[in-house]
Amino acid sequence: MPNNEIPGAVMNTEVLIAGAGPTGLMMANELNLAGVPSVLVDKLPERSRLSKAGGVQSRTQEAFDQRGLLEPLLATGDHPIGTAHFGGIHLPLTRGRHRFPWRSVPQVVIEGFFEEHLAAQGIHALRGMELTGLGQDADGIAATFADGTTVGARYLVAADGGHSTVRKLLQAEFPGQAGTATVIAADVRLSGVEPTMTHRWNEAGDWAHLFPLGTDERGRPLLRLAMGGPGRARPREVEVTGTEIRDGLLAVFGPGVELTELRYARRITNAARQAARYRHGRVFLAGDAAHVHLPLGAQGMNTGLQDALNLGWKLAAAVHGWAPEGLLETYHAERHPVGAAVLRNVQAQSLLMDWEGTRAPEVTATRALFTAMAQLEDVQFHLDDLLSGMGIRYPMAEAGPRSRTGLPAPDADLGPARLNERLRAGRALLIDPDGAFAQVAGRWDDRVDHVAAGSEPMLVRPDGYVCWSGCGDGRGEDLEAALQRWFGRAR
Repeated sequence: MPNNEIPGAVMNTEVLIAGAGPTGLMMANELNLAGVPSVLVDKLPERSRLSKAGGVQSRTQEAFDQRGLLEPLLATGDHPIGTAHFGGIHLPLTRGRHRFPWRSVPQVVIEGFFEEHLAAQGIHALRGMELTGLGQDADGIAATFADGTTVGARYLVAADGGHSTVRKLLQAEFPGQAGTATVIAADVRLSGVEPTMTHRWNEAGDWAHLFPLGTDERGRPLLRLAMGGPGRARPREVEVTGTEIRDGLLAVFGPGVELTELRYARRITNAARQAARYRHGRVFLAGDAAHVHLPLGAQGMNTGLQDALNLGWKLAAAVHGWAPEGLLETYHAERHPVGAAVLRNVQAQSLLMDWEGTRAPEVTATRALFTAMAQLEDVQFHLDDLLSGMGIRYPMAEAGPRSRTGLPAPDADLGPARLNERLRAGRALLIDPDGAFAQVAGRWDDRVDHVAAGSEPMLVRPDGYVCWSGCGDGRGEDLEAALQRWFGRAR
């Protein structure tokens, strides 16, 4: 619905989502899946055509598959499989390690896909909505916009980016490191270079990083180019020109590599900040509104999508009235450490890439040592766990030394197709091989599905994470406690 049709309107909903980027769109999808009305707003008059992020990690693809979205998303075009890297250091031993390898799927493609998917269900972002005021009390929030529109809701999710208006209106703490330099990020077509991941410096410290984005509408290779070096930093608002990019390519690659098309370009900084708290009463920060850092490994977009997946079902539980005490607090407890870990690994990658082009001997020595260490399988697997999201373990009470509690549900138990089909409705799932817990599960059957299958009893949350695992002794005391902790009192 175009915003010019509702000037000065008063709207009421359950959840207001500020920001129609990947995080906000994912949140709208999760709430819709749970039957919770929401209003999605964005200050831009139309969807951005810029691909700020370029890839989808393994854990995010699992989540898309669990919602029945991965196959149609990958059908939108050529989305090549890439090799994981850490600071430009290849990690080839991680290939084939996960069912869904890293893929190049630009942010603009993901946003377009989600917009179409939501539109088919009658959900449209209200655009040109500039937030100017925000208040909240014990019952809900009230948001006012520049055109006079007022939206009342029980909760607000701020997914409005690194310069979040919501975060500023809250005066929320956003500590961290300010940007010390800018570099160029651009989507380009080049001649004279293979469309593969490449990281290269010259002796002066000029550098360029390339990774493939698939092909354009005519089947020609597209690349994401990041480049910088001493004396090349400019203020963020200064327009990036083709001449500037050609000069950087010449400095790093020599005359054999030429720019044949510039799709878009912007300047990015190495700022690294994270909100001190993800929850402020009835307002929750997610995506770049909660954490900003260099776009290395597409981790920012993937982390934001996982924020929405974690928070969505919990907000739905609160709206539906069955959320146990403290459930909404687990959003910060689980996702803040994940965001902090991403900031740390991105800052380490920035050092290894010599972001500012210092060519300092200690930086060069550190990279040489790290490159040698990264040839070890255990090191590559550890780094892959950091980047892919597959190593995330949420802090939950352990059931035993071999417990899966806090980890993503294993594909091997039901088989990926059956597990993901069960999670497609956005409900929790109790896997019960012997049917020993059927009677206990029946008391929560309005919130939790039960399947007498698999090899190990476990309780899986709607976001795909195991929140209980047991030995199948038929008593169910621990299971009942877990059901109450995560899904409230039995009906």
